Amino acid sequence: MRTRFILIQTSHAGNVGAAARAMKTMGFDDLVLVAPRWANVLRREETIQRASGALDVLTNARIVETLDEALDGVTHLCATAMIPRDFGPPTRTPREHLEPLAQQGDQQHVAFLFGSERFGMRNEDVYRCNVALSIPTDPKFGSLNLGAAIQVVAYEWRLALGGYEVRDATAPVQAADAQSVAGMLDHWERSLVDIGFLDPAAPKKLMPRLQQLFNRAQPTPEEIHILRGIAKAMTDAAKGPKGGSAS
Repeated sequence: MRTRFILIQTSHAGNVGAAARAMKTMGFDDLVLVAPRWANVLRREETIQRASGALDVLTNARIVETLDEALDGVTHLCATAMIPRDFGPPTRTPREHLEPLAQQGDQQHVAFLFGSERFGMRNEDVYRCNVALSIPTDPKFGSLNLGAAIQVVAYEWRLALGGYEVRDATAPVQAADAQSVAGMLDHWERSLVDIGFLDPAAPKKLMPRLQQLFNRAQPTPEEIHILRGIAKAMTDAAKGPKGGSAS
């Protein structure tokens, strides 16, 4: 679904960069600035630094003088306002409103409006919107940084649209086969006897318990190799430096 993020009269250049970064992480790239404090805000060093690599979003961003220009083609407006207006649109949480909105497919061109850092959104701008999105926060401290608010809304919107799959931090590994585990356990049994930890005449339940332990752990082939190395080191230590019995 077509999506636009509109920042109205932004006064801090760093927040523009933070907005670009927040949008890019969620797969959005249509950013429009309405009458920002700095005419060259998209090229300012602080903006570029806070964008942290989202330079394509800054490159494609537009600066306009009026909200009417920013809303060109938009069909569904979402204000972000913490304080309800007497004559404004209904106030809903992002998740409450965005999930059903996403079901409309490409029928809508959605825009999210964010007011200035100092004054928020003007009443007349909120009145133009279909909904006022309010991020649930601690009632005693509901002030969100502009970049943080954009990140939350961008995340909720991406989640409503289907979201992205969580990628594993590490590549999936394959457990060693049963034969390798059995061979390692045989090796450990001999080594435990060598160091005097296991009495072969009264083994009790030691080896079955170790079998259960390694079955739960599902060691990889590399881990089996390490465990065999430990077993060899135990045997070598028990035999002493010259291969004889330790005194």
